[in-house]
Amino acid sequence: MRLLISVINREEAINAINGGTEILDIKNPKEGSLGANFPWIIKSISEEAHEIAKDVEISATIGDAPYKPGTMALAALGCTVSNVDYVKVGLFETTTESQAVEVMKAVSKAVKDYNSDVKVVCAGYSDSYRIKSVPPSAIPNIAIDSEADIAMLDTGVKDGKSLLNFMSLDQLADFTDQCHEHGLLSALAGSLKEEHILKLIPLKPDVIGVRSVVCTSFDRLNGHLDSKKVEKLINLIKNK
Repeated sequence: MRLLISVINREEAINAINGGTEILDIKNPKEGSLGANFPWIIKSISEEAHEIAKDVEISATIGDAPYKPGTMALAALGCTVSNVDYVKVGLFETTTESQAVEVMKAVSKAVKDYNSDVKVVCAGYSDSYRIKSVPPSAIPNIAIDSEADIAMLDTGVKDGKSLLNFMSLDQLADFTDQCHEHGLLSALAGSLKEEHILKLIPLKPDVIGVRSVVCTSFDRLNGHLDSKKVEKLINLIKNK
């Protein structure tokens, strides 16, 4: 299992690397749960990160996606050319599985036609009923049908409630097992604290994503990423 740390700028990226993160996730929380950062910031962080730690992988989100396949395909291509290893899409305003598959197919084609080594992350929301998007149980099948590489769950509304407020451990175990049965990697995120992560480790997700827990004051918007908190969390995972 690997830890994905979400950062918003160069300073935070360096702190995350110094803390030992394996996957550096670039986003802009001001634009939403999976808010997109600017391509020049993504490219700049990626280039400097690889100078500091050659093995670190770069993830970036293209935003909380509406049902606009063409728009999201263009955004995905912009992300891909910015030197990333993962392109992440949040299915925020897709209300049916067919809409979600259409968006994700367009994204996968845009990404893979440019660089087949870049992995596509199909992200859904555990609190989907609050944003009227596709249910979390549908995400693995959407990822399979659209030839994505990773199925992920997060929370769409950032109000302090975590992934585990909306889904049970049994449901999350089923999600992870379904991903693995179909050759997908699984990722879990959503305002996770240490106590939540300890409960998720036995489910064996491939990736756990965090931000607020490694920020000062646990504030994903106004806090600053702390390298010591990253290091502590990585050690917690490694020792379990």
